[in-house]
Amino acid sequence: MKRYQTIAELPQSLPVFPLGGALLLPRTELPLNIFEPRYLALFEDVIASHRLVGMIQPLETEGEKPPLQRVGCVGRVTSFSETDDNRLMVVLTGVCRFDWTREKKVKTPYRQLDVTYDNFAADLVTDNAARNVDRDGVVKAFRDFLDANRMSANWEEVEKVSTEALVNNLSQMAPYPIEEKQALLEAPDLKARAEMLIALTELALSKNTTNSLQ
Repeated sequence: MKRYQTIAELPQSLPVFPLGGALLLPRTELPLNIFEPRYLALFEDVIASHRLVGMIQPLETEGEKPPLQRVGCVGRVTSFSETDDNRLMVVLTGVCRFDWTREKKVKTPYRQLDVTYDNFAADLVTDNAARNVDRDGVVKAFRDFLDANRMSANWEEVEKVSTEALVNNLSQMAPYPIEEKQALLEAPDLKARAEMLIALTELALSKNTTNSLQ
């Protein structure tokens, strides 16, 4: 994937794909199945240009043009394929989070935002703050969650994964509501995201235990 060294290399406006529950974080991958005409147009346009799309969660799930969260993450199209029934199968790789400042008036069927990356320049640094993360605590929370749901993992492979990838991929996979996904996205750094992920997982496990006793 193209490496961006500074936020100055990123565009100051982005086409955006609002999608509730879909979390994209720096250097994680997000597969998308694109079938709506307006979003087919979006991805066809970005594939022909800079390949960058802003993923952002809506504040509401209803309506053609719902209000948007203030923070999203720009992703680069790193692979795509067309299907026989006119869909696009796309993989986005996260680059950097952004705040948006204004929605642009455009003629395109998809929405576009003016954005700033000033608060998230550290996103471009691989494994930023990973040394401060309680990796053992993250792994324990993951293990407890899997055990509670009678699931398993390849622990040898988990041990090989970088701390950044572990925290961010678990944040993506976690089956939490939109508000909690947004909180994970907006965490100021990897350490804060890891702590939030542990707390959310422990809370979910506690609720499950309480419900099973009632």
